[in-house]
Amino acid sequence: MPTHPLELSEKNFQLNRDKLSFSTLRSIQGLHAPLKLQMEYRAARQIQRLPFLPSSNLAVDTLRGSDESIGFEDILNDPAQSELMGDPHLMVEYKLGLL
Repeated sequence: MPTHPLELSEKNFQLNRDKLSFSTLRSIQGLHAPLKLQMEYRAARQIQRLPFLPSSNLAVDTLRGSDESIGFEDILNDPAQSELMGDPHLMVEYKLGLL
């Protein structure tokens, strides 16, 4: 099935925006600035809650500056992030590979 020409651009919007931001930052402040920011992004992505608690990734949103904007995902959330909660003990044991 043919897709819309803008679909690929929309899928890669954040990646393209980050690349542009990093190249601008590199030309203004030097090589260390985008490297430091990328290390901060990586550290913020590794922060996780327990498996039965959904994470809002607030640290990553704050680093990107997207915490101040309201988007589609803020109003109509992803169905995978529903408010249903399973048994915490089973979920942690599954995450640790004990089951």
